[in-house]
Amino acid sequence: MESFFKAGERGSSVGQEVRAGLTTFLAMAYIIAVNPSLLTSAGIPATAAVTATCLGAGIMTILMGLIANRPLACASGMGVNAVFAFTLTAIAGGDWHAASAVIFIEGVAILILVLCGLREAIMDAIPVSLRHAISVGLGLFIAMIGLADAGIIVADESTMVALGDIFSPTFLVGLISLLVTIVLYAMNVKGSLLLGIIIAVVAGIPLGVTQMPAGIVSGLDFSTFGAPFLTDESGVTGIAKVVTNPTLLVFAFSLMMSDFFDTMGTAMAVAKQGEFLEDDGRVKDIKPILIVDSAAAAVGGLVGASSITTFVESASGAADGGRTGLSSVVAGVLFIVAAFFSPLISVVSSAATCGALVFVGYLMMSEVTEIDWSDLLEGLPAFLIVAGVPLTYSISNGIGFGFIAYVVVAAVTGQLKKVKPLMWVAALAFLVYFLVV
Repeated sequence: MESFFKAGERGSSVGQEVRAGLTTFLAMAYIIAVNPSLLTSAGIPATAAVTATCLGAGIMTILMGLIANRPLACASGMGVNAVFAFTLTAIAGGDWHAASAVIFIEGVAILILVLCGLREAIMDAIPVSLRHAISVGLGLFIAMIGLADAGIIVADESTMVALGDIFSPTFLVGLISLLVTIVLYAMNVKGSLLLGIIIAVVAGIPLGVTQMPAGIVSGLDFSTFGAPFLTDESGVTGIAKVVTNPTLLVFAFSLMMSDFFDTMGTAMAVAKQGEFLEDDGRVKDIKPILIVDSAAAAVGGLVGASSITTFVESASGAADGGRTGLSSVVAGVLFIVAAFFSPLISVVSSAATCGALVFVGYLMMSEVTEIDWSDLLEGLPAFLIVAGVPLTYSISNGIGFGFIAYVVVAAVTGQLKKVKPLMWVAALAFLVYFLVV
């Protein structure tokens, strides 16, 4: 095991990797309940949605660990699953098979780009300052997710965002999660992020936030597997509907753009915590990560789980000591086990993960000092990424703002020579993306 994963070589141990994998799994466990709730809105049977969500996440997370050997975990992506349920299915006349086919086509297309080296080449063309900005923006985004899930920050019609109800049980669980994580980390307690989650789950029982499971064991339902090639009542396969519907093909392109850059940001965020981010902002051995992530999107469509992608919550496990793919294998196995015990796993509320996510956000802020804010070309596009990711609640949107701004500022300041050819391609692609979404 040591010769394969190289835990000792990376300053870790089997025990540390197992703990980190459990931390990552618990930080992502909410998807077991949330994703099926959205998929059922599209007409997918509830048990089939749980099976697809858990097995899809488990298989691809294990493959990420075995192939890339990095502490990254995969599951159905939030945001895309809502688009799947409420937009793609509606455009396809209520046929979730066709919606799954859109995801499948998008995944295959982006996998081809990775195998051709284009995705990695574009990442290499990104200026160093923007790479640092992506990490900072992701840190704020992760922290925002944690605070919002706990109700510590809420939407407000007058001020857009406001402090939540401090007497709300959800608020209190999130606060407990955050305080326990900070105290334990300050005391150098190993596994502080994981312990913060567990203690918050226990504290949530008397507060009514941690719901007792309705059962323990659940059955499996494979009826969504092969979704793009299954037929609806009319006898037409989902993939046939997509290739004959220009609107659905445009959505496939839009999702490809989103997936393309979401993963780039996520990989950088986790790499920062997992200590495999180089000084110039490059992620070490990025290609196998991108290959598995791209294949995961296609697999998500194939099994009817929406698009499976690398989760930014993986940074919580990396921050808790995960350095190798062994932590991913652990998280993946837990997802597969959860397919049988989903009622029990679902007791981990999103509020209980608040402390881990906010603390990871704090750790990622260190990248802000690497940006030259006195240089307009370096600073302004970086700022738009840092602000754009959390404020639009989209990794892709924030990166798009920064990329386009970089080209514009370079043009007006006479520094076009600094813009690499693929940076032009990326900026133009984002311009098209914003116009069609």
